[in-house]
Amino acid sequence: MSADPRYVIPQPPQPALAVAGSKQLFPVRRIWCVGRNYLEHIREMGQDEREPPFFFAKPANAIVPDGSTVPYPPLTKDLHFEVELVVALKSGGNNIPVNQALDHIWGYGVGIDLTRRDLQIASRDIKHPWEVGKAFDASAPCGALRAASEIGHPSKGRISLKANGKVRQDGDLAQMIWNVPEVIAKLSEQVGLAAGDIIMTGTPSGVGATVPGDKLECEIEQVGALTVTIGKAAAR
Repeated sequence: MSADPRYVIPQPPQPALAVAGSKQLFPVRRIWCVGRNYLEHIREMGQDEREPPFFFAKPANAIVPDGSTVPYPPLTKDLHFEVELVVALKSGGNNIPVNQALDHIWGYGVGIDLTRRDLQIASRDIKHPWEVGKAFDASAPCGALRAASEIGHPSKGRISLKANGKVRQDGDLAQMIWNVPEVIAKLSEQVGLAAGDIIMTGTPSGVGATVPGDKLECEIEQVGALTVTIGKAAAR
């Protein structure tokens, strides 16, 4: 295929997520993440549980598909896993009312917000942005999406992560401080949401370090599963 003459360099590939039971793909526009959305996780991180959740972003090409090996990232000695419900939007807008938020959802999946915890904490302590700890290559493994038309809109159900067969995170979607419609409504006050945006909705307690060779198996009841292996650091 010849290069598109409108661009001065070859157009980058479109990041996309698999769709369960289909050969079609869901194109990813942006990745938004919710911080501090499960009470027990706020407590285990030593943060003020009275503060509301907030938002940060990862690059769209941080997506890693189910079954992949994720290279251990550079600059860190403390890579953490955080299992999360992923929400995929089919439409968007600004200032979306809570009672209309579900209308904008295409489907749901299982994701991991991989975090360079040592770099995140160092940035937080000097009041710098979190990108170095959160928005790195291959930091957003995501399983295949399932359409809301098939599974509905899950507001409760077990969310869990095993590392090498041992349960490390075990919570319930009902434990979210802000539910999915509230997350969408609040985020749309800050940015214009659009089709292709995905939102990682926060993690329950039990986050911890992972090292090369670890097998991470995640599951959300009625939503799906995700398995990745942490590999060696990429050659530089």
